[in-house]
Amino acid sequence: MTDRDVLREKWNRLVKELSDTFSQGEDIDLDGILFLIGVQELGKGYRKFKKDEKVNLMHIAICRVLEPYGYYAFEGIDAEGWPHYKLVQSLPYLKPGEQSWLMKEAVIHYFEELGVI
Repeated sequence: MTDRDVLREKWNRLVKELSDTFSQGEDIDLDGILFLIGVQELGKGYRKFKKDEKVNLMHIAICRVLEPYGYYAFEGIDAEGWPHYKLVQSLPYLKPGEQSWLMKEAVIHYFEELGVI
C-alpha cells in the first residue's frame, strides 16, 4: 500500500466518523472539517456564526493544522478570545490537487494528535 493509499484510507475513516457525528447523512467535505476545527480551536462551542466569523474560523483551522509543518506560529489569543497566528514561511507553490492532499494530511495529523483517529 502506498503512502497515498494510507492517507486516503485515513481520510475516508475520518470523514465517516465526523459525518456520523456532525452531519445528517451527508459526507462532510474538507471545508466543513476545517470549519469544525476552527470551532474547536476557538473553544467557545458551536453557535450561529456570521459570514466573516466563518471565514476567520476557517483561517484559524488552516493555520492550526499547518503549524506543525512550520508555516504558521501561534501568537496568542485576543481580547475577544480568538486565536491568532503569524505566517512563518510561505507555502510552496502547489498544484490544486497537491494543496488538497497537503491539507488532508495536515487535518489527519491534527485529529491523530487529538486521539480521534
